[in-house]
Amino acid sequence: MPEHKQQHGGEGNYWRFMAMVATSTAIMFGLMYLNTYELGHVFWSETRFWMTFVMGGMMMIVMLLFMWGMYKDKTKNFIILGAGALTFAVALWLVRSQATVNDEEYMSAMIPHHSIAIMTSARAEITDPRVRKLADSIIEAQVKEIAEMKMLIEDIETNGEMGDGTPLPARTTDLTPELLQEAEKAVERRISPAVRDEVTVGE
Repeated sequence: MPEHKQQHGGEGNYWRFMAMVATSTAIMFGLMYLNTYELGHVFWSETRFWMTFVMGGMMMIVMLLFMWGMYKDKTKNFIILGAGALTFAVALWLVRSQATVNDEEYMSAMIPHHSIAIMTSARAEITDPRVRKLADSIIEAQVKEIAEMKMLIEDIETNGEMGDGTPLPARTTDLTPELLQEAEKAVERRISPAVRDEVTVGE
């Protein structure tokens, strides 16, 4: 009888552990929206959704390793570690590849992302006029693009997408010489060779 109670208690501990991880993961998803500038910028973000599983999978591993002595069933422990590692790997791939993100999901995720840039650019204690100019240009661009994305989402939902559905390639993500020249001009002072060497210019 005592053995049965001990086994039942062990089972309960594992269920409690998984409930704790699941609850924490769900809470983290909500917490990631606390740095949006305003409530109207809170849109569903598939990228943030997958990121919660990246964090949840890693949390499952770290928490179990720290509490290893409390959980005696090694088979279950290794199953949990494997599940955590698999969850982490799959979710990270989904975040990095953006394989499940379509036009509307891309924009709905970018709205709260842009909102973060607005909040930090508007509220940071900036004293350098050049940095203030940069921050204001970021605010201007993000506000316009949020409005544009909201209108595009509504239009696509109402009228459907333009184009034939073929994925369109993105422009290069490299820093071109032209963009580097613009960035240097904004600094308004000579750039030291050491700093310039850290900036990678694409071909």
